[in-house]
Amino acid sequence: MSTKFEQLKEIMRRLRGPGGCPWDREQTHSSLRPYLIEEAYEALEAIDGADDQKLAEELGDLLLQIIFHSQIAQEDGRFDIEDVIAGIIEKLKRRHPHVFGDKKVKDSRDVLIGWERIKQEEREKKKGSSILDGVPGQLPALLKAHRVQEKVSRVGFDWEHIDQVFAKVEEELAEFRSAYRKHHREQVEEELGDILFALVNLSRYLETSSEDALRRTIDKFIARFKYVESALQRQGLNPKEVGLEAMDKLWDEAKSRESGKHLKGGNTSQGNR
Repeated sequence: MSTKFEQLKEIMRRLRGPGGCPWDREQTHSSLRPYLIEEAYEALEAIDGADDQKLAEELGDLLLQIIFHSQIAQEDGRFDIEDVIAGIIEKLKRRHPHVFGDKKVKDSRDVLIGWERIKQEEREKKKGSSILDGVPGQLPALLKAHRVQEKVSRVGFDWEHIDQVFAKVEEELAEFRSAYRKHHREQVEEELGDILFALVNLSRYLETSSEDALRRTIDKFIARFKYVESALQRQGLNPKEVGLEAMDKLWDEAKSRESGKHLKGGNTSQGNR
C-alpha cells in the first residue's frame, strides 16, 4: 500500500476519532448515501467535460467515500478497507480466467458471456437467486433498464435483428396512442413506460447509452434556452412577456450558432425542438 493511501486512512481515523470532526463522527452508512451518489455523478461530469484535473479531484472525492464507509464498518468490527480490497482482488482474478488462468477468449463479447457464466455459477450456490439480482435497485431508471436488458441478453434473451426492435418501438407507440385516446390514465402511464423501455432496448442494440444520450440532449436544451433568456434579457424582455413565435426565432438562432452540429427543424413547443 502506498504511503499516501496510508495517510488517507489515518486522516479518516482521526476525523472519526476522539477530538476529531463532530460532523464526520456523526455520519453513518445511511447518512452518507447522497454523497456517494453525488460524487459518482460529479466524476461522470468531469469525464464528459474531458477535464483531467477535475476528474482526478472527483475520483479523490469518490475514494474518500469508500474510505469513509470502510472506517465506519471497521469501528463496528464488521470489515475494513483491507477486506474491501482483498474482496475485489479475489473477484477480479476469479472473473478473469482468460488473464489469470488458461481460459481462451476471442473478443470482448466472449469475455462478457464468460463473465455472466461465472456469475451464474456464483448465484447457483445461493438458493433462489436470479441473474437480475445484481442490478442495483437505486439506479436511474434508464440506466437500470439498460443493465436489465444487457444482463438477460447475455443468456440469449434478446432480439435477433434490429428491425424487430424498431417494430417493438412502433408497437408500443401504437398502444400508447390507443390508451391515450381512451383516456385510461393508468394505462397511459404503463404504455409510456413500455415506450421508454423499448427505446432503451434500441439504444442498447445500437451500442449506445440512452442515459448519456438523454443527458446530452438535456444539456443541449438548457444551453439553447439560456440563449433565449439572455437574448430577451438584452432586449429588456421576460419570457413570460413574449409569445412563442418570438422565442422560436431566438431558439433557431441558438441552433444556428452551434458549430459542427446537425440542425434539426421543428417548433419549440414540440418537446426537444
